[in-house]
Formats: sequence, structure tokens, C-alpha cells
Amino acid sequence: MPEQTFDLVTLLLVIGGYLLGSVPFGMVMARVMGLGNLRDIGSGNIGATNVLRTGNKKAAFLTLVFDAGKGAVAVLIARSIAGEGAAQLAGLAAFLGHLFPVWLGFKGGKGVATYLGLLLALSFPVGLAACASWLVAAVLLRISSASALASALVTPIWALVLGYGQGIVLIILLGALIFWGHRANISRILAGTEPKIGKKS
Repeated sequence: MPEQTFDLVTLLLVIGGYLLGSVPFGMVMARVMGLGNLRDIGSGNIGATNVLRTGNKKAAFLTLVFDAGKGAVAVLIARSIAGEGAAQLAGLAAFLGHLFPVWLGFKGGKGVATYLGLLLALSFPVGLAACASWLVAAVLLRISSASALASALVTPIWALVLGYGQGIVLIILLGALIFWGHRANISRILAGTEPKIGKKS
């Protein structure tokens, strides 16, 4: 990451990024649209993939947009106020907020949409490449978790190829957290029992 003086402004931006990332938009959409408690549906995850298992594509799409948006907003606000170093820290904080939201007892989602959103804000070409990698893997494999893992695996390479070397440490860290969050998914993928995209609970 770029050198960053960790002053009061940066601290407030990091806290704000975390609180924004902690907003569980999947649960909000499920509640607003009368879909029930996401914790009792499918995998129990709060992200767009699990919302899609309710059969409500609109709710899943909105969850995807808002979860990605909170990562992007955290980055853009921090960059406009305190520069690139603060932007990366705020993006990381938003990602951690989604994984460990204060509003849900620190038990959140896996952060894929937030990861893609903050990447788009940090470096649009890298974010676009990460999204494209996810999409290609999704079309080929039809498994959301495998698509996320594939994207996280190749995005550091994209960052180097596309000239965003200053973000490589953050991108590797985020990718490692995505792999950590998908431990159970990896076991199911290897066992051939991971559900396909769009499968209802």
C-alpha cells in the first residue's frame, strides 16, 4: 500500500468505511421484499448469491449493487478527502465490515460484491478485469463460489499487468480473505456438492 500518515481524518474514514461495509443490504432487501430471514434460507449467507436462492432476481440484483456500492463509496470518499493511501484503508475497512458487521454480531458475508466494488473504485481497469474474470468463470462453471475464487486468484496478476502495482498488497490480502471465507465452499467444490448459481433453497 502507499505510505499513509494515520491521522484523525484517516481514522474517521476507516471507521466510516467499516460502518458502511457493515450494512447488511441482503438482509435489508429480504426484509423489505418479504422474503424472510436470510439466515434461514439456503446457506444462511447475507450476500446476493443467497438472496438469489429465494427466487427473487430483483432483490438479488439490488443486493449485488448495494454491496458493491458500499465498497466503492468508501474508497471514493476517502480518496477525495485524504488520497490513495486512505482510499485503500477505507476499502479494506468496508470489506472487513461486510465480513464482520457490528450490526450482526460480527457474523457477515463473504465479501465478493464488496471486493469487486472497491476494486472498481480503486482502479477501474483492474476492477473491470476482476468482474470479467468472475463472469467468465461463472459461465463456464455455474458455481458462484468457484467464480469468486477464480477472480480473487487472477486479480493480482491483472493489477500488475494493468499498472496498479501500488494496490497489489491490498489485492492479495483481500484475495486471501476471500479464500478464507470460502473454506467450506472449497470443500464442497472438491466433493462435487456445491450448489449451482440460481438454485433455490
